[in-house]
Amino acid sequence: MSREQLEAFSLRLREELDREREERNFFQLERDKLRTFWEITRQQLEENRAKLRNQDRAQDENEEKHQSEMKTYKQKVKHLLYEHQCNLSNVKVERMVALKMAQDEYTAMENELLKDKNSLKSKLREQELAHQEIIRQLKMEQSAEISRMREQFSQDSLELERKYETRLTTQNEELGLQQSMELAEVEQRKNRQVVELTKSHEKAFNDMKNYYNEITLNNLALISSLKEQMEELKSSHERMEKQLREVQAENKRLTEPLKQAQTELTNLQRQLASYEQDKITLANTKQRLALVTKELEDLRWENEVLELRFEKVEKERDRLHAEFVGAVLDVQQKTGLKSAMLGKKMADLRGAGAVNGVGGDLQSELARAVKAHDDLLASYEAKLKEHGIASDDLGFKPLRSSKPSAATAATPAGGSGTRSPAGQASAGSR
Repeated sequence: MSREQLEAFSLRLREELDREREERNFFQLERDKLRTFWEITRQQLEENRAKLRNQDRAQDENEEKHQSEMKTYKQKVKHLLYEHQCNLSNVKVERMVALKMAQDEYTAMENELLKDKNSLKSKLREQELAHQEIIRQLKMEQSAEISRMREQFSQDSLELERKYETRLTTQNEELGLQQSMELAEVEQRKNRQVVELTKSHEKAFNDMKNYYNEITLNNLALISSLKEQMEELKSSHERMEKQLREVQAENKRLTEPLKQAQTELTNLQRQLASYEQDKITLANTKQRLALVTKELEDLRWENEVLELRFEKVEKERDRLHAEFVGAVLDVQQKTGLKSAMLGKKMADLRGAGAVNGVGGDLQSELARAVKAHDDLLASYEAKLKEHGIASDDLGFKPLRSSKPSAATAATPAGGSGTRSPAGQASAGSR
């Protein structure tokens, strides 16, 4: 090959090198664009994270506000429960005081009735004793009066008898002398005196009889009046006994409602205790239900947020996957084509016995192109790892070349021994 051909070939190689440099610059620009896009995406992610933190902070503030309101309402509920308990205690105390007062009044009334009953019994006994004493005294007075009147009558009779006997004796003595003379007159006077004495005796007897009859009638009237008083006392006693029985019946009648009221009060207290227990259980159940409902709402919200994030990440992953697959295929095609062209050129240069300096430049250019290719693959793999995409999910394995310096050192300057990296790349692309 002549000098002109070599110069023309070197010019073509330089043009190819310029095109490779332009393509490398293009790839570097693409890489810079990808980095810029990655930075923009990272900034957007940071902004979204900041917004999410702000939303979380606002949610925490709302939660704290809600908790403070819940504490306030709980405090109000505690105050209401305390007021209810105080009112209930006051009502219980008032009922117990009223019940105690009613029991005291009932006890006082019962004691007063018992006192009245005892006083009435004592008065009745005193009246009976007084009436018996009066009757006994009246009987004694009547007996004494009868005895006195009998003694008086006996004395009067004896005195009259002595008087008349004395007069009779005197008259007999006086008339003894005139007995014979005045026998008829004496007989007449005697008869007249006998009649007069009989009349006087009858009159005295009638007077005595009337006196005793009057005394007897007075005693009978007094006895009848005393009997009437006894009947009145008995009737009043029976009336008091009847009132006492009525009071006892009323007491018994009121005792049953009192027992029923006490039983009902016990049942109401038991129902109140069970109502308080049910109320506390209901409040605890409502609190647990509110907590579970809140947790369910939080989980639903987190699920919706995660679903939205998952959909967004899936879309981003599919888009990046498609872009990456397209870019990798494009780069592989271009790199394979360029590697084949460079391998062919290197083979032509070796066959023509080109200068080692030109081959070294081409190999260094090839090494830079391979390094740019590997850097691009590394950046794509880092992007895939950042978005959580495994390299096995791509459906193919990206092409990687070995170190060009080692391949160049192992290949002789004009020989055709081991295949070059360009050949490996072309073989891999094929």
